[in-house]
Amino acid sequence: MNLRFVEAFYWVASLKSVTRAAEKLFLTQSAMSSRIAALEEELGVLLLDRRDKQFRLTVAGLRFFTYAQRLLEMQREIKAEMGAGTPQAMTLRLGAIESVLHSWLIPMVEKLQDDHEGLELEMTVETTPVLLDQIRRGALDLIFAALPASMEGLRSRALPPMEMVFVGNAQKMRRRMYRLSDLADVDILTFQRGSQPHVALVDLFRQKKLEPRRVHTISSISAMTQLVEGGFGVATLPLAAAQRLVEHRDLKLLKCDTALQPLPVFATFRADPTSHAVETVVQEVFRYIDSAQGKRARPVAASKKSMT
Repeated sequence: MNLRFVEAFYWVASLKSVTRAAEKLFLTQSAMSSRIAALEEELGVLLLDRRDKQFRLTVAGLRFFTYAQRLLEMQREIKAEMGAGTPQAMTLRLGAIESVLHSWLIPMVEKLQDDHEGLELEMTVETTPVLLDQIRRGALDLIFAALPASMEGLRSRALPPMEMVFVGNAQKMRRRMYRLSDLADVDILTFQRGSQPHVALVDLFRQKKLEPRRVHTISSISAMTQLVEGGFGVATLPLAAAQRLVEHRDLKLLKCDTALQPLPVFATFRADPTSHAVETVVQEVFRYIDSAQGKRARPVAASKKSMT
């Protein structure tokens, strides 16, 4: 039995689409269909119900899916056993929201590259809705987003939420403490409309019966910080990202009498029976995040600039 044909069927069944499976395996749709047809001919049963446009496995297809997963896992184990001591090439298609990119993603990636000589990364920085769609389609292996992805075959884990803060121009915003009502009188920059930071910000002002002068929605942290540095309003940013930015820009963390709602972060990944790469890297990512979180929990001296 040709295991490439088994792998083709596995991903068609997992992603519930011949087209998506073809994209994942870098095949044409016709080549993918040919592999499925050849496997069906060898088994003597139909695996896919082709009577209408809706994706559906036959009874035989449902039964064979379990066998396909076991066959691919066995192939993976044999390769790992027979190739012991040989560095394994690994490809990880990674996606993240901007908040994660500007907080801890880069040092995490640097550590992964140090630990895995054969690791090849394909990185995508997008909004949460786009990332969720891409991992459901099989275009990404691991994402860090503000929401978990729900679909059979996907696993999600809640990560420590990211504290959010107001950031202003260091020359113009000189007060030691601001009330939320003070910030209602300036333009506020936050993430794209409908995102968790945007919705939480609007709800916060409503709860306090305040109406902000203007709320601008911008998907890029770089754009927000450049606008704030130029004197255009106040931005809401993750604390970890803001602490990095104030060291090199004319920005200041603003103390406010009302805390912003933290930004939830979820890691979602799809297990791959053909390779240990994704699960190995995912576990190391979780260890890195847990370790970094423990270090942040220790008391440290605040920088003079962030406290003024």
